[in-house]
Amino acid sequence: MRAADGPVQVRAVDEELGRQVTVRDKLEPLRAKMTKLADRGWLRKRSDGRFTTRSQ
Repeated sequence: MRAADGPVQVRAVDEELGRQVTVRDKLEPLRAKMTKLADRGWLRKRSDGRFTTRSQ
């Protein structure tokens, strides 16, 4: 997240982790984890569905 130039989609994070991104169902667990991090204040979820660090 911090290495990105701006807000990122879950798919971009999954690609950076080297995981399979061709199947949408594979993205949902990561999306849920990132949403939990946003709920806890570690990330910020934007209205367009992208995530940023809290400082951006």
